[in-house]
Amino acid sequence: MFRIHKRVMDAMATAVKKPHAIFIPYPDQSHIKAMLKLAELLHHKGLLVTFVITEFVHKRFLESAGPHCLDGSPGFCFETIPIATSGDELIQSVETDFLAPFVDLLTKLLHPPTCIISDGLMSVFTIDAAQKVGVPVMLYWTVAACSFMGFYQTQYLIEKGLAPLKDESYLTNGYLDTVINWVPGMEGIRLKDFPIAWTTDPMDEVLKFSTQLNQRSHRVSHHIFHTFDALEGSVIKALSSMYDHVYTIGPLQLLLNQIPETGSYSFPGYSLLKEEPECFEWLESKEPNSVIYVNFGSATVMSLKDLREFGWGLANSNHYFVWIIRSGLVIEETAVLGPEFEEHIKKRGFIASWCSQEKVLNHPSVGGFLSHCGWGSTIESLSAGVPMICWPHRLDQVTNCRYICEEWRVGVEMQGSKVRRDEVTRLVQELMGEGGRGIRNKAVEWKEKACVAAGPYGSSSLNVDEIVKEITMMVSRG
Repeated sequence: MFRIHKRVMDAMATAVKKPHAIFIPYPDQSHIKAMLKLAELLHHKGLLVTFVITEFVHKRFLESAGPHCLDGSPGFCFETIPIATSGDELIQSVETDFLAPFVDLLTKLLHPPTCIISDGLMSVFTIDAAQKVGVPVMLYWTVAACSFMGFYQTQYLIEKGLAPLKDESYLTNGYLDTVINWVPGMEGIRLKDFPIAWTTDPMDEVLKFSTQLNQRSHRVSHHIFHTFDALEGSVIKALSSMYDHVYTIGPLQLLLNQIPETGSYSFPGYSLLKEEPECFEWLESKEPNSVIYVNFGSATVMSLKDLREFGWGLANSNHYFVWIIRSGLVIEETAVLGPEFEEHIKKRGFIASWCSQEKVLNHPSVGGFLSHCGWGSTIESLSAGVPMICWPHRLDQVTNCRYICEEWRVGVEMQGSKVRRDEVTRLVQELMGEGGRGIRNKAVEWKEKACVAAGPYGSSSLNVDEIVKEITMMVSRG
């Protein structure tokens, strides 16, 4: 009996000494997905992981991925804090409601936390929480490095009198085309390319939230970015001069692809929306690079008029397309395209409410992506070698669009604020036809560079190992 008891005690002691990382994402689809993937990767590297979600996210996961999706595995568990807020109220809730329940959770965990890996957008309370419980914190920025640098400049734009706007005429008089040359690593960027809220209201919630970002970020020495060195070298170099430790760890899916399926925890689904697999059977019947994939993300909204312009633009291009029309995409209306349109595209298009985007982008028949340019979509497209048509909606999407089209040269941008079917048709035909050959070749080049970064001795692989090493050393320091 003594030997059995001793083995149990030894196992418990080993678990207690094992590094324990607490992940807390911003409660939004793309942020959760990026943080879950890093959590899986670090768990595979030997860390205990607790992944913290809100009640709202907990409910959505159970609805989309099944009743057992949050069961976890040995060394990987999910915890829920009692926050049901979502949508437009979330930013204010993050500032006022999260600190107390998060600290309460940290103090009740069976295995004491070694480190908090916080979404950068949650740093408004996670830095204070880390100090209260006496553990280090790392900030994980699930946006591009260029977008982070753009957010970082908000305070300076205000100090220089460039933001907020003097009046609404500045939105249309060419003012936002002004070139700014003082941002480190982002020479030649225009005002319109900054990921901030261009508003006349100095008390705008998003503007205030962005302004505080650079002040908070300097309270933390370790910063993680879901990008890779070859993609954003000049910005990463600038960030490395600002912070003691900068880690690029993308593309995460390429790193996860190298993990053996046996003996490793893999989350059953990253989506808060239920996925429809039927589109893959349809894709199987199409020739290589013959289909354009259309998805505007989990939060973008548009008018019914814009939806119909996109629809007829796609139909008139005479190219095959898979189009994701999720619930809530159309503002206050039902997304009805009409029987004439449905008859017209019966053989050309496939419409679904949601899908596994990475699986679609990596399907051989997909040759282009009409996107809102969210960072999750962008890095997934780069990883798959798929060129893009860009229709950015807001904030970091406009910065991503600038880099996609001007720096990385893997995309073309829709011009103007109005959606026009003739332009949609023209851009689809350009991207998928002979005129898009250069862009398509460039996309393949970036895929190859992404694979190198995620390879055994690539920059991202080495940085993940450094993060594990740093967190492991925290155990002995503690």
